[in-house]
Amino acid sequence: MNPPLHVLFLGGTGNISTAAVELLLARGQRVSVLTRGRLPVPAGARALLADRHDEAAVRRALGGDWPDVVINFIGYTPAEVALDHALFAGRIRQYVFISTTMVYAVPRRHLPLTEDGPRGNPLSPYAQQKIACEDWLLEKWRAEKFPVTLVRPSHTYGPTWLPNPIKSSSFVPLLRLEAGQPVFMHDDGQGLWTLTAASDFAIGLAGLLGHAGTLGEAFHITSDEVLTWNQIYAEICRAAGIRAPEILKIPTAFLCELLPALREKLPADKAEPGVFDNAKIKRLVPDFDCRKNFRAGIAESIAWLRADPKRQVRDAETDVIFERACAAWKARG
Repeated sequence: MNPPLHVLFLGGTGNISTAAVELLLARGQRVSVLTRGRLPVPAGARALLADRHDEAAVRRALGGDWPDVVINFIGYTPAEVALDHALFAGRIRQYVFISTTMVYAVPRRHLPLTEDGPRGNPLSPYAQQKIACEDWLLEKWRAEKFPVTLVRPSHTYGPTWLPNPIKSSSFVPLLRLEAGQPVFMHDDGQGLWTLTAASDFAIGLAGLLGHAGTLGEAFHITSDEVLTWNQIYAEICRAAGIRAPEILKIPTAFLCELLPALREKLPADKAEPGVFDNAKIKRLVPDFDCRKNFRAGIAESIAWLRADPKRQVRDAETDVIFERACAAWKARG
């Protein structure tokens, strides 16, 4: 049996990373989470208090106990990954950079998307920065064998999220529907989309750790279940017991003209088809299998929300987006 890995998470308290920390702990790995202390780390993980942008502070927090694997969930610029390289080069077996499937070129012309598909998303500064990070890290792999693995998740959610086109950490769409208020979906609702449960993502990620065959490579970790946005909303309403929802189908162009901030959420992402080939990870991680379908996952999300009235708070910013868009569309007559 292989000895446990020491895995350091940069960002281990979020929607996706929490499930990954919990799974690795359950599998007997030793897990540290670098945190500023704003949120508790999962039970059993070691909390390292430091600002990840302060190299000296991170060194002090580690105290010479260098990890085998670093997983960076909060890397958004080349400058940030360069800090990690300066700290960990020559000291670790693997550096896992959590990128995004938003890096792929839009419009998307060939489905399913594979890891070697063309990148380039001029509509999203976020995606452009992730591409720059990937390029910087791959250059370090080619030049000096810095042991990088790229992971590209798609729309990943957990019990505390309600997947929707605007902001999945907000339960506003459900609260509006329960109150008899309208919500919208973009275009005709027939766009294809992939939603991955964080618990399933964790299985794929865990299988990549410590695996020499992943170095210098990129991997999707996404579900094989593909839904239309009509089906996504139908499952939300089914789980919530909402029988007569008012769901307006509004063209993406209209939404972006009215609310320009939606350009990065819709034309750059959710208005494009999201269908991904997972053959590459399945060759290396035979136990990767998305076991939780969206029907089960959304039921968990709604149960979490309803379990405590304090959680049923409207996010004002998201509420305004839905209200303005629906009112403007109806006003057209």
